[in-house]
Amino acid sequence: MLISAFVFGLLGSFHCVGMCGPIAFMLPLNRTNTFIKISQITLYHLGRLLAYSMIGLAFGLIGKSLYLFGFQQQLSVIIGLLMIAVVLIPYQTFSKYNASKPIFKIISKIKSALGSALKKKTPETFLTIGFLNGFLPCGLVYMAVFAAIASGNALSGSLYMALFGLGTIPLMTTAIYFSHFLKGTMRQKIQKAIPVFVVIIGLLFILRGLGMGIPYLSPAPIQEVVSTSMDCH
Repeated sequence: MLISAFVFGLLGSFHCVGMCGPIAFMLPLNRTNTFIKISQITLYHLGRLLAYSMIGLAFGLIGKSLYLFGFQQQLSVIIGLLMIAVVLIPYQTFSKYNASKPIFKIISKIKSALGSALKKKTPETFLTIGFLNGFLPCGLVYMAVFAAIASGNALSGSLYMALFGLGTIPLMTTAIYFSHFLKGTMRQKIQKAIPVFVVIIGLLFILRGLGMGIPYLSPAPIQEVVSTSMDCH
């Protein structure tokens, strides 16, 4: 599952460039000193990773509370079904029930803070821009959040989101240096592959939740393992 987080970020970064690319292109980078420019880009990515990790931590805690109530297997199945549903159900249907509408004021404040930060060139500015960038609405981040909830604890949720963020770094960095890289059929092909990969991750969560006793892929529920161990004794 953790490997899937990095791969998800890697493939999904083509979508991220389209959504967050304008922010990356507007970074007030130092164009004369290569070392300073690299350090500024690094701080920007660290800010995004920090935001993603905090989001994963929060939703991982939610997953842990559900696990404590005995919903381990059911939660994994539900998350898998949700991920598949988001891919299969037309976007127009979701737009009618947009859950982000009640928090538009918060989003507008984040955008305003981003606008102010983009006018500065201090080192902490790039960390701030990346951090705020990480909290902007994004469909792929929502998918990763589903997985963070299903991870079952705060640490795993935070790690999942951090690995997702790490996966987005290579292409986001390339886009900052070479904006023409965004053009071409390759980007379109990979964007088409993203929903397929989301469905695969969803199926993995469903298999894990079913507890079919398949090592690493669909391990048996803990209760069954304990029961079997007691029977052997």
